[in-house]
Amino acid sequence: MRLLHTMLRVGDLQRSIDFYTRVIGMKLLRTSENTEYQYTLAFVGFGSNPEHAELELTHNWGVSSYELGTAYGHIALAVADVAAACDRIRAAGGVISREPGPVKGGKTVIAFVTDPDGYKIELIQRTDHVTLG
Repeated sequence: MRLLHTMLRVGDLQRSIDFYTRVIGMKLLRTSENTEYQYTLAFVGFGSNPEHAELELTHNWGVSSYELGTAYGHIALAVADVAAACDRIRAAGGVISREPGPVKGGKTVIAFVTDPDGYKIELIQRTDHVTLG
């Protein structure tokens, strides 16, 4: 088994595509529309399956926001330099919801970004595997 994608429901598809591509640095991989069931999908990522897991952005027509609930945590991305990634994200209009620093009770440097729908994205400083920054 392997992870293929994670799906997020979004209120404004173009706003989310812009955030994940322009602010985070992912690529728009493909889109599809289902007129019968009134939804549009956009897949974004740093690469496509099978080499990379993707993020599926689902827009249900006529729905502009969702309750995130208390079960959702975050998406995590590896970055070479958390502070530099935060500077780039902030300059592109992104919101840093936790400034760079060590994780509580540890030494790993992390930060958090919030997407336009309120989903959290953790940036983890790692030099062994880098996708952003």
